[in-house]
Order: sequence, then C-alpha cells, then structure tokens
Amino acid sequence: MDEKLQIIFGLLGGLAVFIYGMNMMSECLQKAAGERMKNILSLLTRNPVMGALAGALVTAVLQSSSATTVMAIGFVSAGLMTLPQAISIIFGANIGTTITAQIIAFKLSDYIYLIIFVGFIISFIVKSEKMKNIGQTVFAFGLLFLGIETMGSVMKPLASSPVFTNMIAKVADAPVLGVLVGTLMTLVVQSSSATIAVLQNFAAQPAADGVSSIIGLAGAIPILFGDNIGTTITALLASVGQTRDAKRTALAHCVFNISGCLLFIWFVRPFAALIQYLSPKGPEVEVISRQIANAHTTFNLIMVLIWVPLIALMVKIVMTLIPEGRKEKPDPKEPLYLDENLIAQPVVALQMVAREVMHCADVVNQMLDAVSRASKKAEPGALNQIEEHSQVVSSLYGKINEYLSELFASGVLTEVQATQTAGLMYVLGDIDRLGYLSKEVSANLKEKAEKEYAYSEEAMQDLQQSLGMVQEMFNEAVGILRTGDLSNARKLQKKRDHVLNMDIKMRKDHVQRVNEGKCKANLTVPFNQILHSIDQMGNTCVNIADASINGTCFGYFLEMEKE
Repeated sequence: MDEKLQIIFGLLGGLAVFIYGMNMMSECLQKAAGERMKNILSLLTRNPVMGALAGALVTAVLQSSSATTVMAIGFVSAGLMTLPQAISIIFGANIGTTITAQIIAFKLSDYIYLIIFVGFIISFIVKSEKMKNIGQTVFAFGLLFLGIETMGSVMKPLASSPVFTNMIAKVADAPVLGVLVGTLMTLVVQSSSATIAVLQNFAAQPAADGVSSIIGLAGAIPILFGDNIGTTITALLASVGQTRDAKRTALAHCVFNISGCLLFIWFVRPFAALIQYLSPKGPEVEVISRQIANAHTTFNLIMVLIWVPLIALMVKIVMTLIPEGRKEKPDPKEPLYLDENLIAQPVVALQMVAREVMHCADVVNQMLDAVSRASKKAEPGALNQIEEHSQVVSSLYGKINEYLSELFASGVLTEVQATQTAGLMYVLGDIDRLGYLSKEVSANLKEKAEKEYAYSEEAMQDLQQSLGMVQEMFNEAVGILRTGDLSNARKLQKKRDHVLNMDIKMRKDHVQRVNEGKCKANLTVPFNQILHSIDQMGNTCVNIADASINGTCFGYFLEMEKE
C-alpha cells in the first residue's frame, strides 16, 4: 500500500480507536460513579466558585467538557438554574477537560496491552454491575492509549518529509494560522480532547536533530488555543431551539475561549517559556507532551481566575449580544424540562423526567380542582378547562414515555437507574389515569347539565365531598412522592377506604331517594358511573403512595433546586 495512504488510514484508525475509547470510558465512568455525580451536581447552585469547582469535577468524571456544557444548557433551558450559575459551571468545565491531556502525557506504551487485558478480564469475569463498569473503564482507558500509540507510530514518517516540515514551519511561525488549524481540526472531529491528543502525539515527533520537537511548544500553543475555540461549536449546536438563556450560556463558552485566545496570542513565546519553566526538564521531544498538557491546564486556570470575579460582566456581554425579545407564551402541551441532549447523561436526564412528571401532576391537580368546582355548578368555563387540561396531560404523558423509552434504548442506564426509570413510568401511568378519570367525571357532569338531570341536593353534596377528598388524597400522595415521608401513606389508605364507604353509602342513598321519588330512576346509571370513577380515583391515589413505599421517591431526583 502507498505510504501516504498508510499514514492517512493509520491516523483515521488511531483517532477512531481513541474517540471510541474516550466515549466508552466516559459512559462507564458515569455508570460507576452515578451517585457521586449526583452529589457533585447538588453543589451547582451555591456560588460562582463552587459552580466552577463542580463544573471541573463533573467534566473530569465525564471526560468531556461538551457533556458538561450540554447539561448546563439543559438546566438553564428548563429554568432550574440561573444564567450566572450556568456560566460558572462552563468556566469550571474548561479546567476539567484538561485532565484528559494530562493523562495522555503519561508514557504508558509498555503497559497498553496489559491494561486492555486487565480491563477485559475484570468486565468478563465479575458479576457485580459496578465492578463490570470499572473493568470496562479500564479496558476503554487502554483503548484510548492504543489509539494514541497507533497515531504516534504512523506520524513518524511525516517528521522526515521536507514538504510536511516546511508546512509545519509556516504554522509555527504564524500563530493566527495555528489557531485556524486547531479550530478547523476540532470542528471536524467534534472533540477537543481528541485533537489535543493528536497535537501531543505530533509534537512528540523529533525534528532532524532527533532531540527537538517537529513543531515546538511555541508552535503547538496557538493550535491548542484553536482547539479550545473549536469545542464551543458543540455547545452552540446544543443551544439551537432552546431558550435565550440557554443560547447565552453557549455563547459565554465561546466568549470565554475566544477572549483567552485574543489575550494569550500576543504572548505565545513568554507563555511557552513559563510552561517550560514549570514543566519537567529533559529533551524537548520527551517532555513536550506534558508541556502541552500543562499549557492547556494553565491557560484555562488563568482564564477562570480572570472571569470568575467578572461573571456579572460576562452576563452583560451575552445579554447584549442576545437581547431580550418578545416573550412568547409556551405551548402547554410541550414538556418544560425534557432535553434530548441530556439522554447521554442519565443521572441528569432522570432528574428532568421527575420534574416533568411533577409538572404533569400539577396539571392533573388543576383538573381535579375544576371537576370539584363543576360538581357544585356545571360552569362551561370549568368544563372547558378540564378538556384543555386533559389534552395537555395526554400530550405530556406520551412525550415523557417516549423520552423514557429513548433512555432505555440508549443503553446508558445502570440496573439501579433502569429500576428508577420503571418507577417513574409507573407513577406517570397513575397520574395519567387520574387525568382520564377526571375527564370521565367531567363528561358525566356535562351530560347532567345538557340533559338537565336533577340530582338531589343531598347527592350533589356527597359528590362534592368525595371529589374534595380525592383531591386531598392526590395532594398527599404527591407530597409523599416528593419527600419520601411514608408516615402519611397508611392514612391515605384509610381515606381511600372512607371514599369507598361513602361510595357504597351514596349508592344506597340514591336507591332510597329513587324509591321515595326524590330522584329519577333513569339517573342511576350516570350517577353510578361518576361514583365508580371517584372510587377508581381513590385507588389510583393509593397506588401512587404505594409506589413510594416500594422505593420510588422523587426527593432523590429533586434535590437540586433553583436558588
């Protein structure tokens, strides 16, 4: 095969193995450290410094600044986080992403196959899901270095090519050209970690003297700046179709990296000298990979230290670039919290689903309130409101279920998360059922008004009392879900029994009123239909409470509140 083709295929293959290993490692780390991830996320709303720290830690775990920025954008879009809080996380993410370059700088070529073998054995033999994830993480870690080694081996002939060395000399002497090259590389690959790994490998190729780097640290730094700019495209793509604050968050990521590039591009050589002073000493070709990693970390640390005290200025900049426009009324049938971009981060995605289920529960509560009002007086406004809310609940139910199905299909859920997802589906089904039963009662009340059925005053009072108790039960059941406090669960079962007893009593009283001529016999069927729906409503409320008893607690998902 032609040598040039071998180099191209080797680079592409090595890059593919590297990106696959990095993505696999990120996914397995999420599964192995899901609970810790959740604890880190709970820090997000404290203050800018804590936000930056949390952003750095989450990115270090996920091995992807893009994933962290997508999460922050999702939180802002859902209204769970303020713009300054999200921006502080973005700042921290830029520090966290430098961990990958630091790991790559270690010389592990002699141990790559041992790491891959150990990871495979652990994941193949052990039964524990957590240990399997750890084994797969080790395996992916080995693949990551295998990709790096492959790219490094095929790059060696390039160092002796006069044409290529002349091209590199031009890039090294023109920092702006280096920035453009780095930006273009990351735009194509969609991973700054991958392009920085390529840069580290390439810079480690010796020049003609066998000691110096083919590009040198001063030539590599502008490309590094370009890599940082290129990675912001992922955040911009994630913000498409989102709220203005979400777009501003993505824009803040761009401003952060572009401002850093504009600031440091004038001091490339002094900055390179500083990094060489801080880094390990030795032949340039041996230490330049670590120098690039240190330059990446130092650059982002300095920029975070500059921007954290200036978050208010950053907010002002992005709000000027994306000003407030005319506020459009959101479509009530559309979810408030679900974000397709978060499916790859199940810890966060399940938090959003729980909030959406609670949103659906709020709509059902409004339906119950309207039904209770309609039972006193069948006002057209209340009946129409029930119909509108019913359509909203039906739409939300379908879209939440579809989102949960996508989560299952993504393959990123652990066994615990899959159980939690099933619990969310179960509760959602009961909430939707309550909405359907409320609509049924509403339809019967509407028929009563249209056909001018004359229920006795006693019958209507009993109906109102039963509906009021069902709404009270539903609020208590949702409260149990939110808090996990099971002390009221038993009381709820007693209330359900009370509703059932009232149902039986109302049926008997109705028959008696029919016998006494106070109610018409032809009202028995529609009246019993209403009672049957109310009885099922009570059972459904208890089912929701039972879900809490069986381990479904929304308090687990709802810890991160907007301050």
